[in-house]
Amino acid sequence: MPNSISELWPELEWIKDSKLRKATESTWELAVSRSSLSISDLHEIPFTLLVKDCKVTFMEHKRAVVHIAYESAKVMSKFFGSNLPIDLDVVVSGAILADVGKLLEYEKIDGKAVTSKYGRYVRHPFSGVGLAMQCGVPETVCHIIAAHAGEGDHVKRTTEAYIVHHADFMSFLPFQSK
Repeated sequence: MPNSISELWPELEWIKDSKLRKATESTWELAVSRSSLSISDLHEIPFTLLVKDCKVTFMEHKRAVVHIAYESAKVMSKFFGSNLPIDLDVVVSGAILADVGKLLEYEKIDGKAVTSKYGRYVRHPFSGVGLAMQCGVPETVCHIIAAHAGEGDHVKRTTEAYIVHHADFMSFLPFQSK
């Protein structure tokens, strides 16, 4: 079981910009420090509370989203080139951070993940942006955190935000329709 954020997120190494990589890692460190959840809990709790008896863990979902977003961005860059510039570092950081706020939105009671008192008032896109801003994450990535979920349907998404949004929903909607 991973004991550190870099072990939890080997995909951090895909972020070439060392300042962005450190800010992304620091955001996760801050979230873990403020959460009642442990790193090991992230490998056990369901990725969503919206799907009854969801068996897919938080980290299985999160890592799938990062990989889907990264590979999609690379394919899009290959085919569209300079006609659609895509910042891969922003995509990866945004995908890693999109659900970081769930560490405040969720808690475990009697071994079961539930919405925390905080989470009843503040959903993870908002708390995620707050955590990221405290760690110096740039606005291009904060935009992805804010716009990745349904709340983002009310803003104009960047290309990178669209990529992460669709990767996230590709990894969520099939479970919702089961």
